[in-house]
Amino acid sequence: MSSSKKKVAILTAGGHAPCLSAAVGQLILHYTAQCPDWEIICYRSGYKGLLLGDSFKVTPEIRAQAGVLKQYGGSVIGNSRVKLTNVKDAVKRGLVKEGQLPLNVAAEQLTKDGIDILHTVGGDDTNTTAADLAAHLEKNGYSLKVIGLPKTIDNDIIPIRQSLGAVTAAEQGARFFSNVVTELGASGRMLIVHEVMGRNCGWLTAATARVYQQGLAQKPWVPGIGLVKKRYEVHAIYIPEMALDIEAEAKRLKALMDQQGNVSLFISEGAGLDSIVAEMTARGATVERDAFGHVRLDTINPGKWFAEQFAKLLGAEKVLVQKSGYFARSAPANDEDFKLIDTCVLKAVECAKAGTTGLIGHDEERGNELRAIEFPRIKGGKAFDVMQPWFQDLLKEIGQPMTKVVHVKH
Repeated sequence: MSSSKKKVAILTAGGHAPCLSAAVGQLILHYTAQCPDWEIICYRSGYKGLLLGDSFKVTPEIRAQAGVLKQYGGSVIGNSRVKLTNVKDAVKRGLVKEGQLPLNVAAEQLTKDGIDILHTVGGDDTNTTAADLAAHLEKNGYSLKVIGLPKTIDNDIIPIRQSLGAVTAAEQGARFFSNVVTELGASGRMLIVHEVMGRNCGWLTAATARVYQQGLAQKPWVPGIGLVKKRYEVHAIYIPEMALDIEAEAKRLKALMDQQGNVSLFISEGAGLDSIVAEMTARGATVERDAFGHVRLDTINPGKWFAEQFAKLLGAEKVLVQKSGYFARSAPANDEDFKLIDTCVLKAVECAKAGTTGLIGHDEERGNELRAIEFPRIKGGKAFDVMQPWFQDLLKEIGQPMTKVVHVKH
């Protein structure tokens, strides 16, 4: 039995990633093994559940079956996108009453529930919100500790080396496209656009393309019947960190289209975003934003925009735009991700027992040490380093010239 009995709460927030259910399951398992007398509750639907006081107790029956959770994608306890410092949005959604501050409501609910440790599993928005909550709690004398776990398939949290779920998402995105690409034979002069999630960071698009290309290298080919590797390859990768010269790229890709009758593009949903938003604004269209102020990418359709630009220049007869995001982000964690999840959860429990607050991860600014990283240092929108050898090799493999590196704002 542990020397000091405590009460733990868990919530997951933001978009899905292939780590949420596994992280919840492993937290329950490791607390049960190390601190069997500590009570555990889960807030339903992230910060929304916290504000509404909607939670459930982790019973002995749940503890005994928690290992099953790693087999599932999504979050078994539910997610939501709530920013505790966005008072107007919280009031509008009925999460707090007029005149209430969400941070106060959250703190009061945690106090009412007797929580000593709150685990937040989410991306940069979830954990910057956790940072706001941790700062508020400390400022107002609450003893509660907030310990986060870094979830995002974009792999764009500063200074986290590798976020949970990203490796699985790349693998699943490649699997998704391996079926989509066979549509290249459905029509002459086929243009296929694969839109991959990634608002500010091109890591997932690049990693997905790498995994996909590695898969092609293992396949047999029959050139005599037209089954050649070149047709099935990724022919271009467009990410936020690289400038795009559409005319120059169109000239390169048109030569491919003329030669083999098809072209496949991998694009990050954030690639070319400034150009798309500027174009929409110029024609008076409304650019919708979420509670965090981000452009709602699902409403502006970047894949369609790229398809329209290139279809004319390549003389495409048919265009197919496919998005792998929801397929990739909803998968259960693969073996590599699960090992990282379990390692981070063990560190989270260790920090909880030691009374340490922060976001668990390998700290790139501290020699990649696995530690509780101070919340004020956590930022989103980490740029993908396009000069990494593996990405440079990938560009050479697909015959795409390296373009100017764009400064990506964090």
